[in-house]
Amino acid sequence: MCLLQQDETPLGYTYPTSVVQPSHISLVPVLRSGLGMVDALSLLLPISVPIHHLGLFREPVTLQPVEYYNNLPYHSSPPSSDPEDDHLAILVDPIIATGGTAVAAIQTLREWGVSRIILIAVLGSAGGVRRAAAEWEEGVEVWVGGVDEKLDAKGMICPGVGDVGDRLFLTKGK
Repeated sequence: MCLLQQDETPLGYTYPTSVVQPSHISLVPVLRSGLGMVDALSLLLPISVPIHHLGLFREPVTLQPVEYYNNLPYHSSPPSSDPEDDHLAILVDPIIATGGTAVAAIQTLREWGVSRIILIAVLGSAGGVRRAAAEWEEGVEVWVGGVDEKLDAKGMICPGVGDVGDRLFLTKGK
């Protein structure tokens, strides 16, 4: 559900806003790196929401995503066309490099039956962010903190920050 209202800046100017209140919200981190964003995002949400996990890794030679874990609950019926029965998935992955992992996660969430996805990342490559946004233009919003232009031959963002999952869990980089 979307409510239109007026808000006011600290200087007294009013502007129109919309408050989105989906009937279901899920937080979906991409394992492992997305786990580092879950606590902070959970604190920002006005209500407690279920957390579901998608395990995806990038095959090192082809750079194609491979799903190894999925704990999305099973739906007993197809997605509803009722606008009051909407499901927002907040997909979190700190890095969007080639965009392949984001695209695979978006496809999985669409098959699961979500009506909207907000993909939140800290850093992305320009091409990877465009690829993720183009996967489902009417259903996906991409929120990214910064964008670097290039990828190296291994599909890593340049200059980038390296493998966030390795950094979070103090494991050896690849």
